[in-house]
Amino acid sequence: MTTQASPACRLFVGDDLGEGRSLELSNQQSHYLCNVLRLSNGAAIGVFNGRDGEWLAHLARRGKGGVGLDTIRLIRAQTPTGDLQLLFAPLKHARLDYMVQKAVEMGVSCLVPVTTRYTQVARLNLDRMRANAIEAAEQCNILSLPEIRPLTTLEHALRAIEPTRLLIYCDENAPRGNPLDALRGACRGPLAVLIGPEGGFAQEERNQVLVQSKVVRLSLGPRVMRADTAAVAALALVQACLGDWIGHDP
Repeated sequence: MTTQASPACRLFVGDDLGEGRSLELSNQQSHYLCNVLRLSNGAAIGVFNGRDGEWLAHLARRGKGGVGLDTIRLIRAQTPTGDLQLLFAPLKHARLDYMVQKAVEMGVSCLVPVTTRYTQVARLNLDRMRANAIEAAEQCNILSLPEIRPLTTLEHALRAIEPTRLLIYCDENAPRGNPLDALRGACRGPLAVLIGPEGGFAQEERNQVLVQSKVVRLSLGPRVMRADTAAVAALALVQACLGDWIGHDP
């Protein structure tokens, strides 16, 4: 199948997708399409569910004010996603929203929130995280959503990392050097990036990380970054050196 350009408006749906399917929309989706975007009956919309590729659909106004979508044809087949996890200490609302959106744009396949000694946020709204991930995928031509795991401790998250997965540990106390040089020597395969909280890692946490079977300790330079900025910087480095920016899956 020849890949075709996606329509300007894209929408994530939970339904299975296929030719000639009739999809119902939530009230929020209907309001967005009809009242915010002011789309007319028959308008072209790209729909995706993270499983069945992207489909061209037409907006269909139904009886008694109902609004739905009718799928027409497949415009992009589902493609495999890279295997890139982001382990991070939760942030306050606006900055967490930003980090989730940028992580999706940067190709993260799994978001793993972890608590550390200096984590400042004790509770996490997973529904809000998912909504931000959906919005980023809709706007950035992405076909898949990342897995979003429940909040766990750093210790448990480290135990869950497979022996074959390379952990890229962003440590403010790491010796300074060219981060690309540090990454170029790393092996290919599944990856995980670990970002700490605003207060950094406690020494015992640093020790727990450094005994992982496969770990690269990475300095992000001389400047003190906010945690959300550090996440974007680290993901950019990883994708530039080991990820899908160089033409293959991590």
